[in-house]
Amino acid sequence: MRGADGYNESLFTTVRLEDFVPSNHPLRSIRVWVNEALTQMDGSFSAMYEADVRGGRPSIAPEKLMRAMLLQVLFSIRSERQLVEQINYNLLFRWFVGLSIDDAVWNHSVFSKNRDRLIEHEAVTELFNATVNMAQRRGLLSGEHFSVDGTLIKAWASHKSMRRKDGSDDGRPPEDWRGEPRSNDTHQSTTDDESRLYRKSHAAPALPSYLGHVLSDNRHGLVVNVRASQANGVAEREVAAQMLADVATPTQRKTVAADKAYDTKGFVKACREINITPHVAQNTLRLGGSAIDGRTTRHWGYTLSMRVRKRIEQCFGWGKTVGPLAQVMVRGLDKVDQVLTLTMAAYNLTRLRSLAVLRPQVAQ
Repeated sequence: MRGADGYNESLFTTVRLEDFVPSNHPLRSIRVWVNEALTQMDGSFSAMYEADVRGGRPSIAPEKLMRAMLLQVLFSIRSERQLVEQINYNLLFRWFVGLSIDDAVWNHSVFSKNRDRLIEHEAVTELFNATVNMAQRRGLLSGEHFSVDGTLIKAWASHKSMRRKDGSDDGRPPEDWRGEPRSNDTHQSTTDDESRLYRKSHAAPALPSYLGHVLSDNRHGLVVNVRASQANGVAEREVAAQMLADVATPTQRKTVAADKAYDTKGFVKACREINITPHVAQNTLRLGGSAIDGRTTRHWGYTLSMRVRKRIEQCFGWGKTVGPLAQVMVRGLDKVDQVLTLTMAAYNLTRLRSLAVLRPQVAQ
């Protein structure tokens, strides 16, 4: 007998959101680790609101905001408006964020209002550090062998926003710039004044950009340090040296792998001064020759580092295809750094989940 095409709304229901999420869904293990990290951040969240003495209604729980921001990265959601819309009708997203079926979803402007607060208290950085600590406790980090690299992050600005700093072209149309040489010394973006013109190669156009820097552990390719900076020709090596200083110890020699862009005497010297052996790819075409000689390249460890260092490209590829790093939709170095750090935290969580499938003891 053919069934009727219709349905009746029940006045009451006993179905839980938990029942809609498959037991083997990837978000289940990720949510456990996220909640573990957020629990450790409870004191920081309390400090964020201690200075707010105006009273009024309770704010939206920062834990829910952080879970929602992670969803935006994990599911390639383009904007906060679309994120709020998805949370409103997507039961999986409601479950992950921590909302019941009856809970109302906040307005998208809540993310903008709380972004500065999260930056001021470094909440996203603390979440990222928590993912690193979880990997450390599970024995997934070597703590001895690292790789470092940088990537170009396109700013939320266009060529039309580049105007002369002295204001001499204020009367010209924004699109009338062809044939005029531009440089960071003479021009600045009116949309994002902290971005800088930068190009990947001589064949690529110079675009308003930032640089993202990542330090990864060679054992499983997990990210252990991340920073954003303004785009210039020396930022990659300078920031890399700063990140390496955070993991260096005077009693244990460590190694760092890097591509030819890091084959400079200054970077190699900076690494050796902090007891880190630079396994840098040799740039034989550089004027004066490579800064790395046979004393380093003759060892098997150098060859192994050259192979393993390519794993660091996976986090950049993931961040630009799944995550929002191809072109960030925020302006200012602090906000770009927050987006980059959140993306790498999400990447670490996905790697932890993958490793848990291969090594069930990791999930414990």
